[in-house]
Amino acid sequence: MAYKFPLKPNHECNRCARLRSLILQNRLKEPNWHNGPVNSSGNINARLLIVGLAPGLRGANRTGKVFKGDHSGDLLFSTLIKFGLIKDKYEKRMNNNLSFDNCRITNAVRCLPPQNKPNGSEIKNCVKFLISELETMKNLKVVLALGGIAHGAILKAIEKPKSAYKFGHNRFHKVDKFILANSYHCSRYNMNTRRLTEDMFHDVFKNILSYL
Repeated sequence: MAYKFPLKPNHECNRCARLRSLILQNRLKEPNWHNGPVNSSGNINARLLIVGLAPGLRGANRTGKVFKGDHSGDLLFSTLIKFGLIKDKYEKRMNNNLSFDNCRITNAVRCLPPQNKPNGSEIKNCVKFLISELETMKNLKVVLALGGIAHGAILKAIEKPKSAYKFGHNRFHKVDKFILANSYHCSRYNMNTRRLTEDMFHDVFKNILSYL
């Protein structure tokens, strides 16, 4: 199916019973939070699409904007600004609006999963939204997968086997009409354990710019 515009789950999406149950619980606890599917942000005409895992509880699930308020967003947005992909000043933890120049950001799973771990059926249920992003971004050159789950979701969306495209930090794969780039997710856990450092993350974007 060819998509003419990116599909968006509605706020009351109930495709995944486990995720829906968690959202309803959080609405009772925090009625002023977004507590629903979080849609993409950025320029549909961009050459770079960044795919994360899923909304964080007190981040995008709270703000309703992808990566906004998440610890991981602090590194991601500061890096996008450093490399000229966002032309604004990023204020940590603030729900400020950013002007995306040549990038778009989404998640493999649009709703908050328990313990930040979506299961296979939840990834499958959300893949049509990722397919529509890929098909409507006509200028797309690079898709950056933040973590192995995002990497797998992208390959599922384009119907490619994971065995042929192994995930690895700062690894780049030629698939179809774009380059699939890999990075460890810029999560608090990865940063605290030093699995990912700021320099390692910046190195990925240095290589991405060479393809853009």
